[in-house]
Amino acid sequence: MIWKSEGGGPWGTGPRGGGRGPWNPGGGGGDNGSGPGAPRGRGPTPPNIEEILRRSQDRLRGMFPGGFRAGAGIAVALIAVVVLWLASGFYRVLPDEVGVVLRFGAYNRTTQPGLNYHLPAPIESVETPSVTRQNRMEIGYRSTEGSASRGRQVPEEALMLTGDENIVDINFTVLWVVKDAKLYLFNIRNPEGTVKSAAESAMREIVGETPIASALAEGRGKIETETEKLLQQTLDSYGSGIEITLVQLQKVDPPDPVIESFRDVQRALADRARLRNEAESYRNDILPKARGQAVQVRQEAEAYKTAVVAHATGDAERFDEVYKAYKAAQDVTAQRLYIETMEEILKSANKVILDKAAEGRSGVLPYLPLPSLPAFGDVHPPAAATAPTPPALPTTGRRP
Repeated sequence: MIWKSEGGGPWGTGPRGGGRGPWNPGGGGGDNGSGPGAPRGRGPTPPNIEEILRRSQDRLRGMFPGGFRAGAGIAVALIAVVVLWLASGFYRVLPDEVGVVLRFGAYNRTTQPGLNYHLPAPIESVETPSVTRQNRMEIGYRSTEGSASRGRQVPEEALMLTGDENIVDINFTVLWVVKDAKLYLFNIRNPEGTVKSAAESAMREIVGETPIASALAEGRGKIETETEKLLQQTLDSYGSGIEITLVQLQKVDPPDPVIESFRDVQRALADRARLRNEAESYRNDILPKARGQAVQVRQEAEAYKTAVVAHATGDAERFDEVYKAYKAAQDVTAQRLYIETMEEILKSANKVILDKAAEGRSGVLPYLPLPSLPAFGDVHPPAAATAPTPPALPTTGRRP
């Protein structure tokens, strides 16, 4: 040490504790510090501070061959070291990161992207987690380079029990980002493992409430949505500072040993649904037609009923009117009824007209075939405005 003298012991004392030292500048023997010139009976003399500093400077100067020039170089070197130490506090935060400054290991502040400064280590340190990078977590499988379909399966993660007590093989992916860097760094120790365990637990809970038929078909979207919601609630309860951006099912299949049987069942269910749809379509086509025909028949019956009732009512009213006219003029009415009746009877009968006035003047009985005149006129249309008189046909005999 710098206070060690040639006497041997510390503070420059000899074998008997004599000699000079910082606490015994007068030297002397074993007289308890009462050397020459020391007043008797007053105890040990206090150390001389100036003497101590002078001796320290002498010994420090003796350690450097160049004297004070070398000491100045060492001082410059020490200053340079201090400057470099202070400069080590500068750090850069990338655009997709935030800086979390720790002072003696405890959270102090959060810094934004760019060039920032913190007190040099070991006083302060900084963590720069990425807050915009999409982190990907695969559960039930581990994908290889370039394709997830050729990845390695993890049955202990993929096999789950459905709500109707069937086993289903599910592979899914979770995408997440850091939304709070402070919570992310201080509240959870293993973020990836926490996300993986929470996601697997949430998926098992949702699948455990879903029938296998729904999970294999139309229920996949519902499973993804509900799992994402439940997983986010779980991570928020941990104070993890993590935000789930997507839960995507990659594969939902029955286990490999029974997958063909499940596919047969699904094909049978699809056929049943198809036949049911065809039957529904046929029924929807037949029933409206039958209902329309029924309505048509009913309306026709109602129209016929209305027509018959109206016609009968009209006939009855007409009869009443005829009866009233008959009561007023019985002869005229009887003659009119006779003429109208004969008109109705003779309307469709073949008629032959004989001219009695010509019976005495000629030996030929005039014959006029009235029923054949319309047909005769259609075949030979008249050339003039008036139709020609048809020729008289001879009779088969004479009157006596």
